[in-house]
Amino acid sequence: MKKYLTLLYIIISSLSFVYAQKTYFPPLNSNAFWDTISPNSLGWCVDEIEPLYSFLSRENTKGFIVLKDGKIVLEKYFGTFTKDSIWYWASAGKTITSFLVGKAQEENFLSIDDPSSKFQGIGWTDCSQEQEAKIKIRNQLTMTSGLNDGIPDNHCLADTCLRCLSDAGTRWAYHNAPYTLLEKVLVNATKQNINTYTQSRLLTKTGMTGLWYTIDFDNVFFSKVRSMARFGLLIQNKCIWNNDTLLYDSAYLNQMVNTSQNINLSYGYLWWLNGKASYMVPTLQTKFKGSYAPNAPSDMYAGIGKNGQLVCISPSLGIVLIRMGNTPSTLGEVPTIFCNQIWQKLNAVMCNTTHTKNENLNNSISIFPNPAHTEINILNQVDHKNEIDIFDLLGNFKLKILNQNKIDVSSLASGTYLIKIKTPQQTITQKWIKI
Repeated sequence: MKKYLTLLYIIISSLSFVYAQKTYFPPLNSNAFWDTISPNSLGWCVDEIEPLYSFLSRENTKGFIVLKDGKIVLEKYFGTFTKDSIWYWASAGKTITSFLVGKAQEENFLSIDDPSSKFQGIGWTDCSQEQEAKIKIRNQLTMTSGLNDGIPDNHCLADTCLRCLSDAGTRWAYHNAPYTLLEKVLVNATKQNINTYTQSRLLTKTGMTGLWYTIDFDNVFFSKVRSMARFGLLIQNKCIWNNDTLLYDSAYLNQMVNTSQNINLSYGYLWWLNGKASYMVPTLQTKFKGSYAPNAPSDMYAGIGKNGQLVCISPSLGIVLIRMGNTPSTLGEVPTIFCNQIWQKLNAVMCNTTHTKNENLNNSISIFPNPAHTEINILNQVDHKNEIDIFDLLGNFKLKILNQNKIDVSSLASGTYLIKIKTPQQTITQKWIKI
């Protein structure tokens, strides 16, 4: 009898643990109370919260949220910005488009293996008819259209701006125009306005609010910070909101947040993927070894937009991280360095949480001064052996240095460069400005 009672106790305890880990979903009424959980109750280091907020403030942040299993554990607004303020998602909004394309496919409006010309018409590019026919919706989702991203304005949607540089699927390049034209694909496939389709398939089912607005060539989503958090929570829970499944296509969901092609391993269907063997960045054809955010969990995937709009998801930690704001000090169309810096600060707060990356290694290397004119110094606190390669932003190799901490850069032209530093412990890439 005692043995059975013990077994019953174990089962009940296990069920209690599972229940404790169950994801919480806030009410659909966006004005209703959103449950919170204190950092203390999670065993986090509360003394590290203020340094995190100070960093975010210095980096021009407007709003910041961290969810743990759906509950708000950190929420901070800066200046006059409040939880009811509206802000833009920039390229983080690409992740909404990824969801909508998957939903449209599930509803048989389209297939991602359809040629894009099926919904945009023949002659939507300046390519030959044969090359244009090879461009599929899948290529627009994966940034492998083959269209030239190096034109003066790669946001331009005119057919004369959409010139083939290679066959679709053979080259990865972060190119906004082919992505933006997914709106036209969705509108023509569903016969619905993009805001109408977004409202009915996503917003009303999650309590999100927001609208798409056209700014110049771009279609930009605007919402409150909490709406972005709701979206992150939905994707973290595999597109199930509470008991309501918004997207049943598990194959598409899996492909969306996993490597979508063999060129840039860190890119899914408009999502940036961490923890891969290599990654690429906008404007460059260079492949960089390692993860773009080594301080973040290896299973993290993210929507990353201009000026540091971030929706980051770590399924293993049950964490959704949201940041909206103005330009941080680490520039870039897709500021992966800034994303990594936020995770570095958050790791200090989540002091009892571990993941497979060594959080301290990346902090052991620094470049100064930055900007600099004639000389830069590499401070490596772990190992003085290093191999340093300097590239311009077009990926052109400029300089190689071995086992030196002082580097003469007087021969380089003024501009922004990428410095790849390889040591026995790690390989990191940082931006540096020559003045």
